[in-house]
Amino acid sequence: MAIRNVRQIGDSILEKTSKEVKEITPRIRELIGDMFDTMYEADGVGLAACQVGVLKRIIVVDETGDMPHVLINPRLMETSGEQTGNEGCLSVPGKHGTVTRPNYVKVLAYDEELKPFELEGTELLARAICHEMDHLDGHLYVEKVEGELRDNTEDDEEEEDDAE
Repeated sequence: MAIRNVRQIGDSILEKTSKEVKEITPRIRELIGDMFDTMYEADGVGLAACQVGVLKRIIVVDETGDMPHVLINPRLMETSGEQTGNEGCLSVPGKHGTVTRPNYVKVLAYDEELKPFELEGTELLARAICHEMDHLDGHLYVEKVEGELRDNTEDDEEEEDDAE
């Protein structure tokens, strides 16, 4: 597999709605493998196909580093609760902000054989699924940030100050 270039904020492809996957082709399988390679290389938790320049409704998520999920044509079926926390994005490098998301989600998606399945997740998995699904509809987390978008280095400097 290969590492693909991650599209950055300002790239118009990130503002477009992704199209449904109708069949699994060798190119789709290669794309999924490349998405995982790209996500892991960048120390990400999730990645949407549009972030690597492909307008297909495919996301990959691995909130633990050893439980990879492929969701093709995902649809939110249920959400509940609320969590507020820091969120970042591989397409918005060096920044993060406070975002409120559901604490629980249930999605209906298709696997790499286009077989339907349901996935339930809480906390980080729920946050990652919602974040990546937003990408499929042309939205970035920066639209939901409460307060200011912050530089990643600012929090590191604050932690160093606290330690002194």
